[in-house]
Amino acid sequence: MRGLTGEGSARTRGSIQAVSAALAVPTALALLVSGCGAGGTGARDEGPAHADSVAGAAATPSAAPSKSPDTVNAVKLVKDDPKVAPEVKRELKPCVADEYPVDVSYGNLTKGSSDDVVVNVLTCGDAVGVGSYVYREQDGSYENVFTAEEPPVYAEIDRGDLVVTKQVYEKGDPVSSPSGENVITYRWTAGHFAEKYRTHNDYGKVVGDSATPVPAS
Repeated sequence: MRGLTGEGSARTRGSIQAVSAALAVPTALALLVSGCGAGGTGARDEGPAHADSVAGAAATPSAAPSKSPDTVNAVKLVKDDPKVAPEVKRELKPCVADEYPVDVSYGNLTKGSSDDVVVNVLTCGDAVGVGSYVYREQDGSYENVFTAEEPPVYAEIDRGDLVVTKQVYEKGDPVSSPSGENVITYRWTAGHFAEKYRTHNDYGKVVGDSATPVPAS
């Protein structure tokens, strides 16, 4: 089960799961305030590590080691960011007490002197990703260098690359069962993120259980 993270906290996160999701920002954002409860979030760094404490997260060294930043206030970063959609800011509220539905990851994506910060904003109840952002340290402050706000979306760090997963729905798909996903890999090139790879995965449709035949001896 995912855990929630408060302002300024971060932790590692497992692989993105197929979750109940809306097809457009208004629907996904409606879930943010309607489903607050046990389904919270975690944070993912480079690799599939997990941790129970957000505060204890530490970035895995990349090929070009960089300085790990102090824990950032991810909620403030998003709310103060003019590039973030007003709908995301308006609906970014605590799910429980002061626990916000955000995932935070640290890693060297832009080859800077400090690790970059990846922030995913999700809904409370279903952990649907409604916005993914990358912040780069510049002269003591953080600049938004990547934005994706087409839910369901989730960004993570993989061996120095930015990997963004977007679930895909076909006509007739229930919101709980997307038909597949697009996995897009971006690499920092000439001062911006450029798409390098794109993979589409179709989810299998299980019709029913059947016994596995016993091999003939």
